[in-house]
Amino acid sequence: TSQRPCSVGDSCAAALPGLSRRCSCSGMATAMLLLAALPSALGFAASPGRLFLGRSASGVSVRAASGVPARSPLRPARFGAGGARMMSTPTETAKAEKDTSVVLNPDFTFKMDDIVSVCKRRGFVFQSSEIYNGFNGFYDYGPLGVELKNNIKKIWWRDMVHRREDVVGLDSSIIASPKIWQSSGHVEGFSDPMVDCKVSKQRFRADQMWYAPVALEDGEELGYVCVLESGTMQAEADKAALKMKKKAEKQGTLKPIVLQDLSEIDFALLPKIPSPATGEPGSLTEPRAFNLMFQTQVGAMSDAASSAYLRPETAQGIFVNFKNVVQTTRTKLPFGIAQIGKAFRNEITPRNFIFRSREFEQMEIEYFIPDDDESWPKYHTEWIDRVYGWLKGIGVKEELMDFDVHASDKLAHYARACTDVAFKFPFGRAELLGVAARGGFDLNAHSEGSGKSLEYACDETKRKFIPHVIEPSIGVDRLFLALMCSAYDEDTVGGEKRSVLRFHPSIAPIKVAILPLIKNKPEIMEKSSEIFQKLQMRYNCVFDYSGNIGKRYRRMDEVGTPFCVTIDFDSLEDNTVTIRQRDSTEQSRMNIDELYAYLSKEIDGF
Repeated sequence: TSQRPCSVGDSCAAALPGLSRRCSCSGMATAMLLLAALPSALGFAASPGRLFLGRSASGVSVRAASGVPARSPLRPARFGAGGARMMSTPTETAKAEKDTSVVLNPDFTFKMDDIVSVCKRRGFVFQSSEIYNGFNGFYDYGPLGVELKNNIKKIWWRDMVHRREDVVGLDSSIIASPKIWQSSGHVEGFSDPMVDCKVSKQRFRADQMWYAPVALEDGEELGYVCVLESGTMQAEADKAALKMKKKAEKQGTLKPIVLQDLSEIDFALLPKIPSPATGEPGSLTEPRAFNLMFQTQVGAMSDAASSAYLRPETAQGIFVNFKNVVQTTRTKLPFGIAQIGKAFRNEITPRNFIFRSREFEQMEIEYFIPDDDESWPKYHTEWIDRVYGWLKGIGVKEELMDFDVHASDKLAHYARACTDVAFKFPFGRAELLGVAARGGFDLNAHSEGSGKSLEYACDETKRKFIPHVIEPSIGVDRLFLALMCSAYDEDTVGGEKRSVLRFHPSIAPIKVAILPLIKNKPEIMEKSSEIFQKLQMRYNCVFDYSGNIGKRYRRMDEVGTPFCVTIDFDSLEDNTVTIRQRDSTEQSRMNIDELYAYLSKEIDGF
């Protein structure tokens, strides 16, 4: 073709499979005539190919995909087999078609180390002070971790406070008068039983050590085994017992190994109990109380009068503000006061990643009810059902949850009842959330300790009394871990293994990924940026144009992004985009004007 100047100010390009050539012409119409004639001139099939015309700074870009029926050279078919929307190139279409075949892996299992690794690699959780070899019991939340954690707190506050007419909020100070902790009993009684190994110098919580006698069926005693609490502690104890029998060269059948809590041991047996650190008996000290509160100094002087504590729980800040809240909000029983905040406990043996750490965050409600004996069971049951349904609603797997009802002899001295929601973590089954009927102990204790009345005046009965309390309480960090364990999965997509985090859209750290099909098309980049900026005003989104579309989908799957929006050549013509769902990998075409309402419904529920 001739190279004379183009009358529309651009050059045009024709791109066909196996061929790339450029031409200049007197106008766009001439270019299209040339393109229409090229397939037959070059020996291609007579059926028309799919053509797309777009404009760029360098010229008119035309792409053809053979074998796709077209209504006309200028208006190609928009849908392929089964009504699926075709992508703009054969390569991208093939990658998109791969995503339609998802094979779940029901046998997929993982260990705690896998969760720790994912959290580190993907920027969810880092060990605190890592460049200084870490600091035991403390963790830092990375870019994705802080988003997930904030989403958890945001959704909890929305559902437990904003969407209830009987709950208000509070944010009390981390350091408060030490008299609060004296009145509540924390100074004297907030402790764990501690045991030291005199040989290894390691320290253990006695209630997390389990021991059992090893004996033959004929009654001959071989010794004792001792293991640390875990999901595999029974198997570990059985293995240690068989090893002991083999070492003693004994025949016969062992009695069943029945593990018992070391904190309840008869001290006369302690010399026979082996240390979990060395495996040798006689090196464990007697259990003794270890106060879990962090002590600090307030002010310039460092003496007894300046001593204070970092709060070990958020509940007491609610109780001491009970009267202030009643007077300023004019609330009437029953009502609740909610709080989200940091708490600190000097754990003897922090373990299991963020499940048990020394700095953590709590979400608690103190729900105040009448003081009669008939009221509390109803409210207790209602809150158990409420929080269990909430956990399921945000993506905690129901099959990994169950209930623990505390026996009466295991309750705190002031509690009437307590039910825990337990979760099956990779390290074992453990408490995730608790709902306690605390009675009126706390308000009575602070009323007595402060000398100020904390009675509630009921307008209906004209009676003054100390309300009783139902307390739903959950740790943000434990819930974070439970959600990671619920979401972590592996399946097969298009014959290839895929690692995916199946977060509920409401708590996913990244809600939407905006993916321009190609980065060297200014019009596509501009439209993509426009959509991105609008969605940014409401959600945490990413703008990713690096790599092919398939790799970008995988990157988003690995961090749990529920929706990917792809802007392609068709978007410039008809103002539509391709939206892809993470779990099913299904893709659908949608008008941009409908996109925002769709995402709001899927993410926010309205």
